[in-house]
Amino acid sequence: MSETAVPAISLRAVSKHYGTEVALHPTDLEIAEGEFFCLLGPSGCGKTTTLNLIGGFVNPSTGEIYIRDQRVERLPPHRRSVNTVFQSYALFPHMTVRANIGFGLKMAKVPSGEAAARIDEALALVGLEEFADRVPGQLSGGQQQRVAVARALVNHPAVLLLDEPLGALDLKLRKRLQVELAQIHRDVGTTFVYVTHDQEEAMSMATRIAVMDRGRIAQTGTPTEIYYRPASKFVADFIGESNFLDVDTSRASSGVVQLDDGRRVPCRADGWQGAVRATLMVRPESVHIGRLEEGAESSLSGRVVQSSFLGSQTRVAVRCDGVETPLMASQFGRERIAALDLTPDREVSLWWDSSDAVLLSNEPTKEE
Repeated sequence: MSETAVPAISLRAVSKHYGTEVALHPTDLEIAEGEFFCLLGPSGCGKTTTLNLIGGFVNPSTGEIYIRDQRVERLPPHRRSVNTVFQSYALFPHMTVRANIGFGLKMAKVPSGEAAARIDEALALVGLEEFADRVPGQLSGGQQQRVAVARALVNHPAVLLLDEPLGALDLKLRKRLQVELAQIHRDVGTTFVYVTHDQEEAMSMATRIAVMDRGRIAQTGTPTEIYYRPASKFVADFIGESNFLDVDTSRASSGVVQLDDGRRVPCRADGWQGAVRATLMVRPESVHIGRLEEGAESSLSGRVVQSSFLGSQTRVAVRCDGVETPLMASQFGRERIAALDLTPDREVSLWWDSSDAVLLSNEPTKEE
């Protein structure tokens, strides 16, 4: 977003309290025009509260909310340029698809000719032209969800809020609709704010993600930034799978840090500003595994605990001396895996590129 561009959504020191319970600590957030922005986190982290504050379903305890530079925190939902898609679809069962999509236009007294054209446009956008005269009970769950999206978009809102809209669908359909929603977003260019607890869903669709934890934003960034450069152990653990090692950064040199027993493992500690004691994070797909004699000086030796074939990859758990939990390594390539012999109790070496390891602070998040 350029310095002069007005954000689609701006939260300034926004918080929400329910009595003594803090649902959202004072939060600053800007969402750029046209972003597909995901609020991601476990249950109770504040993501739905944040969505409801933007939509006007709850009022903030403190702070200011702006949509396209208009201050809106005291405006009711119908006076904000926002529409919401819920998990429950909330379609009128007695109305046809066309009537459901056009309901908001009718309430806004949009002329019939313009309304018909916009409904046709919305039907085409979600690929439901041939279902226009059916009622919701004659549609599948995925088709009903697309009707809900079309109904929300037909009013041309500045922002579309989506509250776990795919949560009630089976896995295969959910994955297909993830692709469709991302395509719809590209086609219309409307700002999407999407709430989910599913990290894969967020990673597959979002242009930017805010990972939330206990009423705070733990990190904001692109899917790539959050995955490869998490800001905390919570983020690293919540997004994907991670290996964690306790390390001493005081003896870091030449792209390595040391474990408590003095063994060296690859990690670039240049510019590290945290405490001497830190946590090293490395993703399983970045861990190389080889025969014991292949290990370099800065590698770990261990024994295979389990090897699991998962089709596209083989996941290997390796128990290393002095490391509390087995390290996980994801291996790709059938010939390479067959040559390694990853049967239980086999001695192997583990290593990774120093640029693939991330140092994380051991200091707990400060509570207000």
